[in-house]
Amino acid sequence: MLWVLFLLVAWCAAIVSCTRLCLAAVAAAEPMDPDPAADGKDLSLYEAAFLSGGPRRVADLVLVAMCRERRLLLAHTGWVTVVDPDGRDELERSVITAIGPEGQSPVRPVRTALATAVPVRALGERLVAAGLAVPASARTNVAVAVRQVRAACALVLMTAAAALLLVPPAAGRGPVAAWFALPLLLTASSLLIARLEAHPYSRWASPAGQRLLGRIDVPPRRTARRRPGAGAGDGGGAGYGGDGDDGDLLTALAVHGTAALPDPALRAALKAHWGH
Repeated sequence: MLWVLFLLVAWCAAIVSCTRLCLAAVAAAEPMDPDPAADGKDLSLYEAAFLSGGPRRVADLVLVAMCRERRLLLAHTGWVTVVDPDGRDELERSVITAIGPEGQSPVRPVRTALATAVPVRALGERLVAAGLAVPASARTNVAVAVRQVRAACALVLMTAAAALLLVPPAAGRGPVAAWFALPLLLTASSLLIARLEAHPYSRWASPAGQRLLGRIDVPPRRTARRRPGAGAGDGGGAGYGGDGDDGDLLTALAVHGTAALPDPALRAALKAHWGH
């Protein structure tokens, strides 16, 4: 009957982890009180990028915007070079600072530094205060709880295997396997429900923020026109002509991410070196 101890361990892990996931999901689902003035406002590109993809999306937007204006060069090899060292706002100055005094750096550390920079954190705090963004604690709690349930599911499988090894075949292993099937079903079903129900609460935008994002007129993906003879392959990564095209491109990038970039070399410069 030593296998009963393994069963108790499996049940304890399953019950504790699933309870934590339920509590985290309930806390994340609590309605937020948006600022009444925020519901009628127009989102800036930086705000739309944060609500769509968080700090990393803001970093993408700043780099591509500066590249479009020929103040940065983004090479498909994953390097960024400063052309104009004068940033026009705090985010652009954070980019130049992250690149360093040599004026050239790999893209990945620059984007990582920008995603954690003070201006980006301040942007997120303003959106949370306005009720448009989900607090970081809510997203973190759900993510941690899901990882704990996954670990409990793996533990159930390991304890079940150990218990079955302790039971002689002649004694019949079917009832033992059936007992372990219950905590396994509990953890697996909790993960499935979390994927279907709790997953939206890990988004950056609150319901109010999602409504504002839904009002943005986003151009179709990868439809911005390229200026003949230019592109990321020439070292700059900027190949789109016209102010209107720039606006459409940056709006699509803010909402859709790097998949919206029509230049494959520019996508490679950003996406391949971001750890996707």
